[in-house]
Amino acid sequence: MEQKVSGASLKRQVTFWVIVLVVFIAFIYIFSTILLPFIAGMAVAYFLDPVADRLERIGLSRLMATVVILVSFVLVFALALTIFIPIIVNQFNDFIQHIPTYVQQIQQLIAKAQTMVLPDWIRNQLGAIKDNFSSIMSEGLSFVGGLFAQLWSSGKALVNILSLMVVTPVVAFYMLLDWDRMVAKVDDWIPRDHVATVREIAREIDQAIAGFIRGQGSLCIILGVYYGVGLSLVGLNFGLLIGLFAGMISFIPYVGSMVGLVLAVGVALVQFWPDYLWVGLTLVVFFTGQFLEGNVLQPKLVGESVGLHPVWLMFALFAFGALFGFVGLLIAVPAAAACGVLVRFALSRYLQSDLYYGRSEAGKARRAKAGKTENS
Repeated sequence: MEQKVSGASLKRQVTFWVIVLVVFIAFIYIFSTILLPFIAGMAVAYFLDPVADRLERIGLSRLMATVVILVSFVLVFALALTIFIPIIVNQFNDFIQHIPTYVQQIQQLIAKAQTMVLPDWIRNQLGAIKDNFSSIMSEGLSFVGGLFAQLWSSGKALVNILSLMVVTPVVAFYMLLDWDRMVAKVDDWIPRDHVATVREIAREIDQAIAGFIRGQGSLCIILGVYYGVGLSLVGLNFGLLIGLFAGMISFIPYVGSMVGLVLAVGVALVQFWPDYLWVGLTLVVFFTGQFLEGNVLQPKLVGESVGLHPVWLMFALFAFGALFGFVGLLIAVPAAAACGVLVRFALSRYLQSDLYYGRSEAGKARRAKAGKTENS
């Protein structure tokens, strides 16, 4: 049956969602200095809710399932914090210090190879290419260093580390314990005339967020561990740092693998040259990782598209990060997914309204013809 939407109804719905958006942005802006542990706790609870549901199905109470999950999560997080984080921080500091040396050595390798491989017209331009490359590298490093410094300073301004460690597990515990009851209570507040529509929107938002955070997040973690362990076994300097970094940004198609590949091969050339075997093994780590991602992990963990275009996702990360700091980075993906669903919903309603077809007899005829076409 064709669903007719009047222009007045469409305007009321758009007005309502605009007001909701304004209130949401105002709330985040006003309370951004204290929201980090609460949003982190909600993210942990949302990520682990399917695990709690599975434990309930095998016989555990919700309370016991929540306790088991949170204790396991805290233990794993504490282990990572005490063992892996210091190693990564030390590798990052050493990597930043060694970048000028690596760039210089790569330039020397190129200079040695140019007489054997490159034609004359490229060799004549190598001086300018080197200067431009050095300029781009210095500007890029300055940008990355400034970005990390800004995130670190904003993180300290938002909340200290102690409050994050104490409040986040508590928030996650209560959110995970009461998750199903909260969802049911919010469902009871929905106007009964619109409950089916709101449930459908919420279901699409949940699918988009779950597909990205749970599916893509798990994929990034697995790839980061695989790349980090693989490059470390090869013996690559800063292999753990490069591998984890490549895995963590794998949510952007091709960018994560390409950035990691360029960094790893660049370090491998400086470290291993002219031993081709270890450079080849470095390439093997990334190529096998791409094979696993495309043929095993992506279909199993993510499945179909979650409806988040990479460009829209990057814009959301930059925009929310600039507006709200580290808190903005945490809410960027859910907000981008929700906005995408709401925009698609608004567009579908617009295409069914008399604002699109018109109020004239010709507009009514066009609407009737479209309805017959859809039903046929």
